[in-house]
Amino acid sequence: MTDTLLFADHAYLPDGWRRNVLLRWDATGTLTEVTPDTDAPAGVARAAGPVLPGMPNLHSHAFQRAMAGLTEYRANPADSFWSWRDLMYRFALKITPDALAAVARWLYVEMLKCGYTSVCEFHYVHHAQDGSRYPQIAELGTRVVDAARSAGIGITMLPVSYQFAGFGNKPPRDDQRRFINTPEGLLELLDAMRRAAPEHGGLRYGVAPHSLRAVSENGLRALLDGLPDDAPVHIHIAEQTAEVDDCVRTYGARPVQWLLDRFDVDARWCLVHATHIDAAETAALAKRRAVAGLCLTTEANLGDGVFPAVDYLAQGGVIGVGSDSHASVDWRAELRLLEYGQRLVHRARNVLASDTQAHVADRLFDASLAGGAQASGRRVGALREGCRADWLVLDPDHPAIAEHGSASWLSGVVFAEHGETPVLDVYTGGERVVSGRRHRDEAVAYADYRAALAQLLR
Repeated sequence: MTDTLLFADHAYLPDGWRRNVLLRWDATGTLTEVTPDTDAPAGVARAAGPVLPGMPNLHSHAFQRAMAGLTEYRANPADSFWSWRDLMYRFALKITPDALAAVARWLYVEMLKCGYTSVCEFHYVHHAQDGSRYPQIAELGTRVVDAARSAGIGITMLPVSYQFAGFGNKPPRDDQRRFINTPEGLLELLDAMRRAAPEHGGLRYGVAPHSLRAVSENGLRALLDGLPDDAPVHIHIAEQTAEVDDCVRTYGARPVQWLLDRFDVDARWCLVHATHIDAAETAALAKRRAVAGLCLTTEANLGDGVFPAVDYLAQGGVIGVGSDSHASVDWRAELRLLEYGQRLVHRARNVLASDTQAHVADRLFDASLAGGAQASGRRVGALREGCRADWLVLDPDHPAIAEHGSASWLSGVVFAEHGETPVLDVYTGGERVVSGRRHRDEAVAYADYRAALAQLLR
């Protein structure tokens, strides 16, 4: 039996479900053959159930996983994103390199178990607790990259540029001291990360200007000038109505409008959230083919608002999904909430189906695979020759899909929530990292996470 071949009775290819599919990959973890309607070679390993491409997670703040469930109480009568942010800052000030590594590794184990096979890490805790640089300036970033390697998840590392506390170059707050860099300092830090862990098939680097309120126009230009032309660029934008109002007061334009008017925003960009965009911004963003990075469970948790998905997708807009603050870590929950939010707004069902895809889950799954791959800057998100050998195997006996025909498998996976995940096995780079719903290093990773959590919550 060879470990570079897998035969699937059913696999989800770019043209939909196909039968009797042979997958072959090389030593670099790249698919070299995807052949449907073929016979299984003698002795070849067989997938235990239907095979899906692994989902890219396009937005993550790893350290916030340790906060999940700790902010679900009313801190004041006007509790909001901004009061949540204050609590998050206090948490960020406490985390140590060892704790961050443990939290990130456990988070990535959780991601893999649900079928996220790659992650875009929006990493902004850079400095020591007093705000000084570590002797190895990329200490925290390299710890996160190493956590991804250890867990077995592909990663696009996006060190965050954070200059100011608000629009108008407002001086940084003291509780932001671990985040703050000049553009030049951030590029130096990025270079140190690249030297410590060079790019390969499972690792890509980009950059993340935090937001228009945290980076000046000149700072953003300096940052972009120091990057390769194809490096991914991710930015938080228009997540909160207060941010939109402040941007209008400062720049005389809404955030997405201002950004698109002044920068060559194209397919390498991911605009995270973009929740509060008007009709003109919706059309303009869709036309640019940048990715709208939707983080539905976090946006709901923070009370952000609802993205205009119907209009945006109707105009050919690109989307992907991310778990962001990790209140939930499951792409199925993100897709489900994306559709359910639109149902509540429009008071209708199957709102995000299209003329060519009547099944909502199929449309959102395909869109999120493509958009997530685009945002990651890596060849992922498809069972196709030349792509990374990342996929998940569904449990054919799970109540969500048992006795279903293949036409409704994705609908069952996304919309029929039955507690236990239907994801049975997960492969990244051709290596099985989850088997029978259990990650290969789950026990050790969880023990380290608990120890880190005990230290953080003291």
